[in-house]
Amino acid sequence: MRLWLNRTSEVSLREQLITQVVLGILCRELAPGQRLPSTRELARRFGIHPNTASAAWRELERDGWVDLRHGSGVYVRATRPAAPLTPELTVDQLIGELAAKARKLGAPESLLRARLRQWLQMAPPARWLVIEPDPELRRIVIHEMEQALALPVVGCAPGECADPGVLDGSIPVVLPSKAAAVRKLLPAATALMVLEVHPVGPAVQDHLQRYMPAKAGMLVGIASRWSEFQRIAHTMLVAAGIAPECLVVRDATRAGWKPGLDATAGVVCDSVTAADLPASVFPLCYRLLDEPTLAELRRQEQAAAAQADASPCS
Repeated sequence: MRLWLNRTSEVSLREQLITQVVLGILCRELAPGQRLPSTRELARRFGIHPNTASAAWRELERDGWVDLRHGSGVYVRATRPAAPLTPELTVDQLIGELAAKARKLGAPESLLRARLRQWLQMAPPARWLVIEPDPELRRIVIHEMEQALALPVVGCAPGECADPGVLDGSIPVVLPSKAAAVRKLLPAATALMVLEVHPVGPAVQDHLQRYMPAKAGMLVGIASRWSEFQRIAHTMLVAAGIAPECLVVRDATRAGWKPGLDATAGVVCDSVTAADLPASVFPLCYRLLDEPTLAELRRQEQAAAAQADASPCS
């Protein structure tokens, strides 16, 4: 196996050595028991400090990839580490195997890089990305999308969405109030879907009228991890004629938030909190995303699946 170092890379020389050796072992270019260059050989060949090479070999030994035999040299260990590979190493292994096969076919590296770049650009999206600064609101949106959609759903704060690694393979979505700010952070050509939501106030009133006509002295609960939900629900319930002293408000991010809710006629809550309510409590679950929005998201998924099916490699 040929080792090489790129002095202009942002990756340290030590990390480059470690990664290449691990990939060589995973792709079977380095066989069990094979002798590797010594610290002195690497320092002379690449003009690096011996400590750099020594640190790389020590880390590889500690992680179970090589054996350092004093007076003899560095050898590929007969067995691989028992710990499962990280997602990064798993992908690196696949890329390494692809590169090795391409070299055996005589394909130049420039062609391999060009084709990989083209396929990545053509690849259909593999997940939804919810861009929202409030972590609890983001959690609720992710939960509702996961229940209705097939693709995985992840989330990030607006400050993280400019990272190409976050956007790659994603369909970014945002709530209406954040759309303008998020668009400024994304690359110009990035499509951004704006999620339409139920107005919280009217939806809470509708829940009350449908399930729980107000009665004097009736206790009504409010439970959510999202502080804005607690505030709006409290305002709307008071406006609907329920006395403030009859409201039992619980912040679901705090320990011990459940006791007392079983004394209520029902608990107005978000979809995440609804799953955590005691079995004895009647949930009045308010969902943020309306059905037309979810139907449009499903249509986008179907379009992505059709694109994948039309791929030449399908």
